[in-house]
Amino acid sequence: MLLAELAEVSRAVAGTPARLGKIDALSAALRAATPEEAPVVVAYLSGELPQRQIGVGWAALRSAPPPADTPSLTVGDVDEAFSRIGAQSGKGSAAERKRLIGEVLGAATDSEQYFLVRLLSGELRQGALDGVMTEAVARAAEVPVAQVRRAVMLRGSLPAVAGAALSGGSPALAGFGLLVGQPLKPMLAASEPSIEEALAKIGGPAAVEWKLDGIRIQAHIAGDGSIRLFTRTLDDITARLPEVVAALAALPVRGAVFDGELIALRPDGRPHPFQDTSARAASGAAPENPVPLSVFLFDVLHLDGADLIDLPDEQRHEALAKVVPAAMLMPRLVTGDADEATAFFKDAVARGHEGVVVKALTAPYAAGRRGAGWIKVKPRHTLDLVVLAVEWGHGRRQGWLSNLHLGARDPVTGGWVMLGKTFKGLTDELLTWQTERLLELEDHRDDWTVYVRPELVVEIAFDGVQRSPRYPGGVALRFARVLRYREDKLAAEADTIDSVRAIAAD
Repeated sequence: MLLAELAEVSRAVAGTPARLGKIDALSAALRAATPEEAPVVVAYLSGELPQRQIGVGWAALRSAPPPADTPSLTVGDVDEAFSRIGAQSGKGSAAERKRLIGEVLGAATDSEQYFLVRLLSGELRQGALDGVMTEAVARAAEVPVAQVRRAVMLRGSLPAVAGAALSGGSPALAGFGLLVGQPLKPMLAASEPSIEEALAKIGGPAAVEWKLDGIRIQAHIAGDGSIRLFTRTLDDITARLPEVVAALAALPVRGAVFDGELIALRPDGRPHPFQDTSARAASGAAPENPVPLSVFLFDVLHLDGADLIDLPDEQRHEALAKVVPAAMLMPRLVTGDADEATAFFKDAVARGHEGVVVKALTAPYAAGRRGAGWIKVKPRHTLDLVVLAVEWGHGRRQGWLSNLHLGARDPVTGGWVMLGKTFKGLTDELLTWQTERLLELEDHRDDWTVYVRPELVVEIAFDGVQRSPRYPGGVALRFARVLRYREDKLAAEADTIDSVRAIAAD
């Protein structure tokens, strides 16, 4: 399959608002691919690389050579080239990666370059999300979509499942099972703004557990005692976490798959900033980063030869509590009383944690899905900030100004301190309005960004503040999203950088 064909499918999917239209276009592309190409096609059209990361940044992409006149690259050519690029290491590797990506881009036509740049930069937003792509795989392979979903749950990789489905149909999918040592996609939680609404959605007594601001971990203990640790993106980080391996090795199990969280705690039990936990998980127990990680387990998917993923939450937790000491169990309350659950939530937040997850006691483990069985509740912070600039959108947001650059007021200098960017929370109506309004405030622009006069105030919700060397103020908002514009407020009334730092210090 030519890359040009894939780029055209991507363009068509981005321009098709209807879900069924997207599925039709994607399934047609999958039927046209060979079994060897299918996993790569699924990954690319999902906005991912089979290699995950290849070390190519914006600097290399911005200096792309002129495009080719006619298409010649195949999907296999590009996949092989990306593997070579990702394998570069050592002295001179950055320059070699830049040279190699230049060769690929130089062989690509204009539309292919557009596709590749957005794929490599993580900006390929076209609506081909997992649910849509899963249905497209099922349609192309002529198999039940439920069978594809279960295979993805157990294998943890939609591209791999697509390859099997298209080459072997239902019999190939039936061969997927839970394997200790093979990570599953984690179950995800939906969101509600309050405990009352979460309990109402569950519809009865529920488990309420702390939600930590840590690293999601899936721990696999094999029958021979070997242990492997995977992140929520299924990366193996076992070698970096010897203290976690040691803690799990002491558990009285012959084989198990646990779901849990790792977090760096101070001596008083309050969490260190998320960056400290993240840095420790990323770098290992280096002398310059000696902070240990504590283990909190909240689910078990396999135990001593038995798969538990289809059991209700209540039974899985009973099995978990029999083999895991209390100090390693995620704190949990089972209740149907909103006041009692709210008190538990407030206590978790007072201890410095993110909030809680409310869990249906009857829910099975829905790996890789964000269903109604788990619901997260977090306190919401808001700030009134000023728009400093805005980037043009991609995919279905093509032609709209989308990604906002947010600034807090500096009371000392009278200037503005950048806190990050967000494109979340924007409806089509709001995108249309802000495009017109921000163009009225334009000061200057470059290829990607319109810089505006700092006059428009926007109310932003966010989950917390973290340290960030990327921005001059040294802090950035976590999970920022737009609530509404405040044209009733002057920019001089926006929140200050001191207010933001005060939140970070809490």
